[in-house]
Amino acid sequence: MNKILSVKNLNLGFNSKDSFYQALFNVSFDLYKGRMLALVGESGCGKTMSAMSILNLIPKTAKITSGEIIFHNENLLNKTQKEMSKIRGGKIALIPQDPMTSLNPLFTVGDQLQEVIGIHQGLYGKEALNTAVEAFETVKIPDAKSRLKNYPHEFSGGMKQRAIIAMALCTNAEIIIADEPTTALDVTIQAQVMNLLNDIKENNDTAILLITHDLALVKQEADDIAVMYSGRIVEKAPNSEFFTNCNHPYSKALLNSVPSNKESVLETISGQPPNISEIISGCRFNPRCKFKFEKCLECVPDLCDISQNHQSACFLNCK
Repeated sequence: MNKILSVKNLNLGFNSKDSFYQALFNVSFDLYKGRMLALVGESGCGKTMSAMSILNLIPKTAKITSGEIIFHNENLLNKTQKEMSKIRGGKIALIPQDPMTSLNPLFTVGDQLQEVIGIHQGLYGKEALNTAVEAFETVKIPDAKSRLKNYPHEFSGGMKQRAIIAMALCTNAEIIIADEPTTALDVTIQAQVMNLLNDIKENNDTAILLITHDLALVKQEADDIAVMYSGRIVEKAPNSEFFTNCNHPYSKALLNSVPSNKESVLETISGQPPNISEIISGCRFNPRCKFKFEKCLECVPDLCDISQNHQSACFLNCK
């Protein structure tokens, strides 16, 4: 596999009036050409903040205290804002979480798409228009040339998401970060959006970072999975290995809470995820874990090898 980006031991926190609160703890994961990595976990676990750190789009109150984000043998954390502006949207594209508010309502969708084409491909006028039409046709927007004249409010949620994917295509990005790309879309449109992303991945050899909490979607679409809990990666595995032999108690609890067609009682995860100001000794999952023992209350487990390409941070298997 051809590695294209590596996040190494990323630590991030937030400044408040009275203290500094750690939000990400030694987060590490790799992206590979032509593969989709799904970053999964409950809301507030740090998925989006990890991804936004790659693009240097973190809030002003946030601070990366240590770590590396290596892209083409360069640490993105050492780049200036001007240098990042060329990478952001150009080499690394973002499909934001909310397609309903991601387009400017004052300009036509075509104007916004052609602006992206001008910035990242240097094409204007008729050339930009033709490229925009091709992009709309690629994402299967019917009557592409005519729809470029529409304003965002004339597009459905699914159409807006396709338009945003078209913008990502026009940047010729090597990496696409898709932050909950199917949120608020019906099941049929969800499938169409994911099919588009898979086509891009396979046809362009693009690396995709998929941020989601939908394990059913992950099982069907992702190549690799990284599970986050309270700012830490607690398990990493290829798709088939994860869904047949997941290891961490949190991963197992997530899988057991997914509705199935079988007539069985739906399990829940007791308790609530901790907030960043909450101090927990040892493993941060221990207040909710039914398998915890004394060491879990005292020490933080590191990721250890379970099998080839499969790692877990749990003392049940990591001694």
